[in-house]
Amino acid sequence: MKKSFLYPLIVFLAACAVAAPPQADSRGLTFVHLNDTYRVGDVEDGNAGGFSRVVSVIRDLKADGKDVRVLHGGDFLNPSIESSLWNGEQMVDAFNFMDAIAPMYVVAGNHEFDWRSPEPLIAALKASQFDWLGDNYAFVTGDEVADRALRSAFIFESDGKTIGIFSLSIHPDDGGNERSYLPMQKDYVGIAKRVIQKLEDDGVDAIVGLTHLHMWQDEELARLRAEHPKFVFIVGGHEHEPEFRPITASSAAVMKGASNARTIWTIDLEFDANGQPTIATTKIDLDKTVALDADYEVLATKWHTRLLETLPFLDARIGEAAVPLDGREVTVRNAESNWGTFIADQMRGAFGKPHADLAFINGGTLRIDDIIHDDIQFEHIARTFGFSSYLRHTSVTGAEFKQLMEAGYRGFGPSKGYFPQVSGFRVCVDRSRNEGDRIVSLQVPDAEAGWQEIVADKTYTLVVPDFLFGGGDGYEIPKDRPASRPASELIYRVLDAVINAKAEGQKIGAAVDPANPRYHELREGNQPCFVR
Repeated sequence: MKKSFLYPLIVFLAACAVAAPPQADSRGLTFVHLNDTYRVGDVEDGNAGGFSRVVSVIRDLKADGKDVRVLHGGDFLNPSIESSLWNGEQMVDAFNFMDAIAPMYVVAGNHEFDWRSPEPLIAALKASQFDWLGDNYAFVTGDEVADRALRSAFIFESDGKTIGIFSLSIHPDDGGNERSYLPMQKDYVGIAKRVIQKLEDDGVDAIVGLTHLHMWQDEELARLRAEHPKFVFIVGGHEHEPEFRPITASSAAVMKGASNARTIWTIDLEFDANGQPTIATTKIDLDKTVALDADYEVLATKWHTRLLETLPFLDARIGEAAVPLDGREVTVRNAESNWGTFIADQMRGAFGKPHADLAFINGGTLRIDDIIHDDIQFEHIARTFGFSSYLRHTSVTGAEFKQLMEAGYRGFGPSKGYFPQVSGFRVCVDRSRNEGDRIVSLQVPDAEAGWQEIVADKTYTLVVPDFLFGGGDGYEIPKDRPASRPASELIYRVLDAVINAKAEGQKIGAAVDPANPRYHELREGNQPCFVR
């Protein structure tokens, strides 16, 4: 009697031992998306963003039984202090760390191709354990191993389902880098259609897009869902603040995170009773409430230590801030920044006296993504300038200047790298008006009359970075009048201003004056352009 009871019990327990342990992906597939990341560590004095917090999110999802895949929307190898030293080696190290925890797929952004020669990219590709995806570009570096690293019409399996990814990066005509080792096609929609059709022919169960494009271009791509219902979402980069468009019957969802992983997305992909893919999305702000990952912190510390060994003066105190100086990307790319205006003010005197009448710099040049409190360190200056910013001196009429500044206020949505930080003038904008006609008022100071509208037929002197002088970010500066050669690197102008202030016992910077702003945007029910 006892024997007959134990035998079936043993058989039952043995069967449970084989069948009971859940598969890692038995509760479904979750994507973690981030984009436009430039640091191995975090930002905002350690209180926001960073891969360490991303790793914590990934580990929590995996502990919950999820099959996790990490998607990156491009821009990571450049620009940064570290990348100027190690050509992005530190970022590849960080991505390999994440890939070892959950498979990682990346699309190249424009800053992956900041190098004119392909050697740094070759090294990055060969060191990458994660997957590089791309359907509208190819690597033609001359290195066979590196060139084969790029995957197109990418497919992977998860819990018995087949998932396809199409990947597109920004063409030089739209702001990408033109390189001899990077043949690229611009027909984003046409290429996406062809890849989606191929993925459908291959029998995939769901399709997602991974892009580094402008938001409006992602929205065009999203409308392909009307003909391809297995296409459920796009995650992208290039913009630096969170964006979201919901999924509908005729449009895929579109998501972008904040730069430096300040905000990321998780996307749960599931299937209904008819086998059709469905998604649930969550936006996660990675602030100090999200724990740092102890193992990742070892990697971050390694690179920070190496940085200080290479540049031991980096943490040297060179000045003091009178007020917190806001260099966060959410500010410099959207609104008046007191750090941005301090920098623009240094530009006007770059070519001696008399100082230039006008100056401006695109917010996308300012890369610190942080607030400077109290002590100003050399690192703050170095991290602000991700690119060389040689200055040019030229002249424009008032009418020409007002028209060229329209480029700074085009488009819709947050976080535009072309948004200007200005000096020598103030501007009032109405974004409800048509592009090219959004500036309601552009005023310059007058010694006797105070602020007055810029005079259309008067000539004004202007200082801008060489990048903008050459037409970068859509600024069309006249070339038919005398102009200086590229000179006076802006980083040294700012460094000198901070150090000289310290020598004189002065603090630098001032709060933005809401009663006298350099930038004012009209909104419904808002006050007039300028109150004084």
